[in-house]
Amino acid sequence: MNVPDRPPGRARVAADAALGAVFAAALAVWAAAIADSWGGGYWRFDCAAGAVVCLIALVRRRDRLRAAVAGLAVAAAAILVARFAQLPGEPGPAMALALSVLVGSAIRALPVLPAGAVAAGGFAVAAGSLAAHKTSPGVPAVIVLNGTGWLAAVAIGLGLRLLDARRRAIAEKVRRDERLELARELHDVVAHHITGIVVQAQAGRLVARKHPEKVEGSLAGIEAAGSDALAAMRRVVGLLRDADDAAPATPGPEQLSELVRRFDGHGPAVRLRLPDGESVWPPEVTSTVYRVVQESLTNIARHAPQARSVTVSVAQDRQAVTVEVVDDAPPVAARHHHRGGYGLAGMRERVEALGGTLCAGPRLEAGWSVVATLPVPAGEPR
Repeated sequence: MNVPDRPPGRARVAADAALGAVFAAALAVWAAAIADSWGGGYWRFDCAAGAVVCLIALVRRRDRLRAAVAGLAVAAAAILVARFAQLPGEPGPAMALALSVLVGSAIRALPVLPAGAVAAGGFAVAAGSLAAHKTSPGVPAVIVLNGTGWLAAVAIGLGLRLLDARRRAIAEKVRRDERLELARELHDVVAHHITGIVVQAQAGRLVARKHPEKVEGSLAGIEAAGSDALAAMRRVVGLLRDADDAAPATPGPEQLSELVRRFDGHGPAVRLRLPDGESVWPPEVTSTVYRVVQESLTNIARHAPQARSVTVSVAQDRQAVTVEVVDDAPPVAARHHHRGGYGLAGMRERVEALGGTLCAGPRLEAGWSVVATLPVPAGEPR
């Protein structure tokens, strides 16, 4: 059994409302056509059966497999009833459109075997409509419509399935890259502080031979260096705690709140500003926004211990997502060099690979600013 989809956002509700309006119009137009060509109440059966399949198509996201099976079963039953009760040929236009939605949705989202079974079922319904054909007004057009609808459903479903697979591959590549980035980050922290401890220990040996009375000071310096190493490692591990943190799979900014919450325990206070309403982004945009914030907060924890507050702002319009991370640390000359390391270069490469821009540098008054703008492709999956 497939897992139900996430609750629909405004875009999905609007899309389903538009689809429902199309279904209603198709039912009304075809009822009028049947009444005009057949007369009497022949249109009632077509409208009733078509309305059932249309309703199933509108709730398909709850369970795509069961919805597709139910819609195909109703369509097959309608074909048999229409054939033996001398009614207009089925499926009608509204039902054919609803079946296309069900079949295309199943092909896109279900595993290979169930998706193939649904596609075969759609073909069987289209073939059954042809087999049950009996010369009567309007039926040939219905047969053409059913075949065309099935072909369109298969083509669109496969195309969207390939597009989703490509997006998943991009997200997986980002995850791998983030794991490598984590390894480099930890290596840098450990190497820097352990090198300092080794140097102080070597100096302590010399002090012990020449000035024994100063050994306590050398040991205190080694202890302080060790404490700094532990604190730095805790900050990094606190921000990058597991592989899932590297590339969140959710299609929006939800994971940023958790990232900021963890950072609050390892650095200055952070204020997070997110766009109003539900934001749905492609996986590669989601992971890149997350990575920009993650890298920026990590740099603040490592290179700006004097910062008292950090503001993370995420804004979105129809064309792009903009993320800005600003801290208020006082300017330090040595800090600029560290802030321009390979972490910033990696962020810039990732942002530019998606067609975006990244600007980073010291602010005029105080602190550091990182601003990334990422284009968002128009039209998200329904």
